[in-house]
Amino acid sequence: MGSIKQDIKETYLGLYETAQEKLGDFAQFLKEAWPILAILLVVLLGVWWYADPPPPRHLLMATGSTGGSYEVLGKKYAAFFEKKGITLELVHTQGAQENIQRLSDRKDPLQAAFVQAGVFNSHEITGVSSLGSVDYEPIWFFYRGPVIKSSDFEDENGRLKYFFDKKISVGIEGSGTHAQAMRLMAVSGFKASQNFLYMSAHESVDALKKGRIDGTFLVDGFQSKNVQTLLADPSLNLTSFRRAEAYARLLPYLHILKVPTGGFSLIRNFPDHDIQLLATTTNLLIDDRMHPALQFLFLEAAREINGKASFFADRGEFPFFSATGVSESPVALHYEKNGSPLLMLYFPFWLAELINRLIFVLLPFCAVAYPVLLTLPGYRNKRMKRKIDKLYGTLKSYEQELTENFLLEVKDEYLKKLDLLEYQALQLKVSKSMSGDYYALRASIDYVRNCLNRGVHPYQSQENAVGV
Repeated sequence: MGSIKQDIKETYLGLYETAQEKLGDFAQFLKEAWPILAILLVVLLGVWWYADPPPPRHLLMATGSTGGSYEVLGKKYAAFFEKKGITLELVHTQGAQENIQRLSDRKDPLQAAFVQAGVFNSHEITGVSSLGSVDYEPIWFFYRGPVIKSSDFEDENGRLKYFFDKKISVGIEGSGTHAQAMRLMAVSGFKASQNFLYMSAHESVDALKKGRIDGTFLVDGFQSKNVQTLLADPSLNLTSFRRAEAYARLLPYLHILKVPTGGFSLIRNFPDHDIQLLATTTNLLIDDRMHPALQFLFLEAAREINGKASFFADRGEFPFFSATGVSESPVALHYEKNGSPLLMLYFPFWLAELINRLIFVLLPFCAVAYPVLLTLPGYRNKRMKRKIDKLYGTLKSYEQELTENFLLEVKDEYLKKLDLLEYQALQLKVSKSMSGDYYALRASIDYVRNCLNRGVHPYQSQENAVGV
């Protein structure tokens, strides 16, 4: 039993002494190699900062006109980003065309925007990427007066019957509503009418409710204030697109949404029959220079906010990544296949982003630094050997002087020189691998001192000295 305890004690002492030795060697290594380590650290920080800078903490995002669904959606995104420590400032614009132009402008600070699919020519814009579609935007046509027949919206000699002499708002030029209305008119064979009015969504809603216009196009989400205001007015009617299938074939970015009888109001039984609506989608577009971490954050916001079940969408339907009209961001392609990075699922955004950046830089850096680090012990030994060799050189010069030109009266002076040389040797902090060289130097100094202490000419026997 005693032998076992003794073995355990000796093992513990061995481990303890080894740890102390390694720690001492490492401390000495740091003292000697700190210049190289400092240079490597500076290089690391430089690569980390310039090759992969941290994402900005403030972003500008366009939401379109006041009162629209984009404004409501934008506020939800801003709240999501605020919880992650990022300020998402919402910017009101005149609509899709302005959003696209500002995103394409490399000098404009705007970095993200909600834009309807189908309102722009993807071949004419640069510097813009898509993070997918995040919502449906139905194309609504509200009107006053008696219920009109579907045939009144069909072509008759290049004109749609209903629009012969009616005052219709088709949205302000440059807006998504205007672009969608004009496209539907164009594929229907309708020629522009002088009765068309170019009013903003808010102005159109107000004018229709007060009877100043007969009808208005509106392209907006179901939850928007403007749409809800018109749906709640019993004096207004809503058009169903009987030929929705044909429109969707001609304009592939369009989707068909079905509303059952009483879907908008069971109390009013509105609509009083099943109807079909055409809808475009809300695209989340970004400046293609946006930091990847922020792109993942936008996609997470889309999943959390737009991925919920809504009036027209099933749970998990958004975001989806097809028919956006703009090339998808590489980050969106990665997200579509793999989802968010694991770090974002388990750590706060700022910490996940920091760790990701460190990994991104450290892996290639270590591939370069590892061979350098391997040479550091050799560098240390060479540096120490140079110090020992320098002391050997000094000792050799003293010995040469004593051999060639010895005077008894300078003996004490040389002894002091040797004491100083030995003191310098004692100041050396050498590793165990250099112990042999270290003690060889000490022995050499002591050998020269012994020769000098003989009392006669060094390196000569007493008989030889007398004979001389």
